[in-house]
Amino acid sequence: MTYARQKKGPRIKRAAALAGFLCLIFLLAAAQAPGGKEKKAGLPSVVPEAAGWSSAKLAEAEAFAKKINSAAVLVLYDGKVLVSWGDVAKKYKLHSIRKPILSALYGVYWGRGKIRLDATLEELQIDDIPPALTREEKRATVGDLLKGRSGVYHEAAAESREMADARPGRGSHPPGTFFYYNNWDFNALGAIFEKAAGARIFEAFKKEIAEPIGMEDFSLDDCSYAYEEDKSRYPAYNFRMSARDLARFGLLYQRKGSWEGRQIIPAEWIEQSTTSFSVLSEEMGVGYGYMWNVIQPGMGFANILFGGKGGFFHTGVGIHALSVSPENKVVYVYRYDTDGEFQDPGDATTQLAAMILNARLTK
Repeated sequence: MTYARQKKGPRIKRAAALAGFLCLIFLLAAAQAPGGKEKKAGLPSVVPEAAGWSSAKLAEAEAFAKKINSAAVLVLYDGKVLVSWGDVAKKYKLHSIRKPILSALYGVYWGRGKIRLDATLEELQIDDIPPALTREEKRATVGDLLKGRSGVYHEAAAESREMADARPGRGSHPPGTFFYYNNWDFNALGAIFEKAAGARIFEAFKKEIAEPIGMEDFSLDDCSYAYEEDKSRYPAYNFRMSARDLARFGLLYQRKGSWEGRQIIPAEWIEQSTTSFSVLSEEMGVGYGYMWNVIQPGMGFANILFGGKGGFFHTGVGIHALSVSPENKVVYVYRYDTDGEFQDPGDATTQLAAMILNARLTK
C-alpha cells in the first residue's frame, strides 16, 4: 500500500514548528538535568594582567613549550584557567601520576572508616608469588606502603629497569625504616583498596571523584590493569587522562578536598598525605608523603618554582607532571606525547615550569 503525499497547509506547518520547538526545549532540559548526560562546563578563564601575571612573559614560555614539543600545558590560578596550550582534551597515560590518584581514593574511604592505616599485611592476608612474603615483611602496615617504606622488596609489575636495579635486597630493611620508591607497595595498595572498598579502583574513582568534580573527558574505557604474573600477583592500575581533567584533580587538592560545598576528600587526609615522611633530596627540599612528592618551603624547588612557598607534585616517566601550590593558588599540568617513540626533553620541562610560574607579577 502506498500513501499519497499530502501538501502541508499553514495549520500543519505551525503544528510541526511548535512540535519541533517543544522537542528542542525538552532536549535542552534533559541535557541540563542532574544526573543526565549533560555537557560538562569548562573551568572559567582569567586575563593574565587582571590576575597579576605578564602576558608577554607567558608568550615567551608558550614559544619555549612549542620548541620542546610539549603536548599540552594547563595552569590554573585561583581556580581559573590562566594558561591553556596544546590539546588539553587529549588523553595520555598518566604513568606514575596514577599513585596520587589512588592516594585520593584512600583518603575518601579512610574518612569513612573503611581503611585502617595501622592494618598489617598479615591481618589483610596479603602475600605474593614465590618467593612469598616473610613473616617480617608481613609486619608492614598500610601506612608504611603509602609512604614507600614497607621493607617489602619483591618484584613488581610496571617496574622499570632503573627501579629494579635500585631495589634493595629482600630483608635488608625492616618495615617502616627505609624509603624506596617501590612499585610493589603501590600495586599492592591497589589490591588492598579494592578489598576494603568492595569496588574496583577505576569505578570508585569515577563515582567518588571524577563525576563529583565534573571531569570532562574521563572514561572507564581509558583505564586498564597491567599484569606481569611472572613477577607479582598485583597489577599496575593505569589511567589515561586529559590535561584539563588532571587540572581539576589538582584543584580539588588545592581546595583541601572540597568542591562546590561538598567535601570529596577529608581535609585532614589532604594535609596528612602531603606531609613529608621521607627526604628525597635535601638540597632541593623534596620529601615524600602518601604517594605525593612534597616541596618544602624556602628550599630548592620552592624557590625555583613557587616563590619560596611549599607545595606538592608527582610526575610520570619524569615528563608528565601535576604540581599544586596551595599558597600561590596555582595548579600546573604538563603533558608530553609518550604514546610512541619519544625523546625525553630533560631539564627543559623544569625550565618551562619556572618560566611560566615566574611570569607572575604579584608575588
